[in-house]
Order: sequence, then C-alpha cells, then structure tokens
Amino acid sequence: MATTAQLTAEPRTVHGTGEMRRMRKAGRTPAVIYGHGREPAALSVNSFDLGRLLEAIAPASTIVDLTVGEATYKTLIREVQRHPLRPGVTHVDFYEVKAGEKITLEVPVHLVGIPDGVRNQGGTLDQVLRMVEIEVLPTEIPERVELDVTVLTIGKSLPVSALVIPNAKILTDAALTICTVVAPRVEEVVAPTAAAAVEGAPVEGAVVEGAEGAVAAAPSEPELIRKRKPADEEDEKK
Repeated sequence: MATTAQLTAEPRTVHGTGEMRRMRKAGRTPAVIYGHGREPAALSVNSFDLGRLLEAIAPASTIVDLTVGEATYKTLIREVQRHPLRPGVTHVDFYEVKAGEKITLEVPVHLVGIPDGVRNQGGTLDQVLRMVEIEVLPTEIPERVELDVTVLTIGKSLPVSALVIPNAKILTDAALTICTVVAPRVEEVVAPTAAAAVEGAPVEGAVVEGAEGAVAAAPSEPELIRKRKPADEEDEKK
C-alpha cells in the first residue's frame, strides 16, 4: 500500500529572483502544484518542515497530503531543486493525483538475502538497476519492490522480468539486468625478472656458509698440477 505524509502550503503571489531570495531567507521554499488539467498554482512551504519530510520519505513514491487553505490535495513530489553549493531546497514541484486514475512513477528495488555465490564462492553482488518505472493507482503505490537474490551463483543474474509487483504494470524493459554476482578478483602474480632470478646465486670467490655453520671458500680457477719431465729431475740431481 502507498505510504502517505502531510504538509501544509500557502498560496504564493510574489515572483522574481529577488522576491524568491527574500522568501528563502524568511524560511519559506517556493513551490508549485499542477496536474489533471489544472493551471499550475504557485505556493510556498515551510523550509524546515519540507526538509524533515524529505528526510523521512521516498519522495518519488510517497503520497503527500498537501493542505492549502481549507483544501487538501493528494500529490506526489515530482521534482526537488537544490542549490549546487549551499544546503537546502530552492524549489519543489507537487503533482496532484486522483484516487481512481493510474499514474506513472519510479520505485526503488531492494535486494533481499545473501546470494549463494557470495556466501559460498566468495563472489560480489553487483546491483545494476536500482529503480524501475511502473504504472499504478495512487492507493497501490509500493514503498519499494523486493527481490530475493539467495539463489544467485557466480556469473548468474536476475532481470526485471523476475520482479512481481501486485496491482502494478512494470514499464521498464523486462530484459534489463537488475543484479548479478561477479567472480572474486584474482591478483596477478608477476614473474621474477632475470636479475631477481639469479639474485641468490653465489658470486665467484665469495665465502659460502654450509648448513652446519661451517664456512668454505667458493671454488675459483682450478689448480693445474704439471707432471715433471725427466729433464727436470736430472737438473735437480746436479
């Protein structure tokens, strides 16, 4: 069922940039209400009340009972304008709805559960689509749409066609992916360079310590043992 909220507005007669600036300094936010063939009507709302309302609801899918004087209108917030540098709302649009007429709006998609591919395979759940557009009666607007993702394994996904929204028609393309489970990232192992591969090799002439702690000299040039010739032996006897 639709979530509802209340807000009070006042008719606005002033226009122009300077007047709007003075109105905001006085704690009022410019607004407008339109819809159902009616002429747009300029309004103003209490800035503090509007800020609290926007923090408490999902504006795109919440019916706001907007009271102007003695009349109350069922509305949806269609647009909220904010200053690019300063906090606060600079303007808000209200769209009047009728109980028996269907409207088009977007509702958030909420994922429920932990996918098998995340729990048992180390994957990551990636939500690609967070809002879907629907056509629905104002009294049947869901606050959000839930989607069970517990069956998802690595590489599997769920499309818009997996959604079930009672009393509403889904307008978003049924083939679009809502979420998927992606495989865990694997860090690349860098092969050692040629210099690093021989870094631990003994250097010629260096001292090498054995497993028992003994120290031995690394072999250098082999010693040549020359066999004596008979002539050398004769020279020694003389």
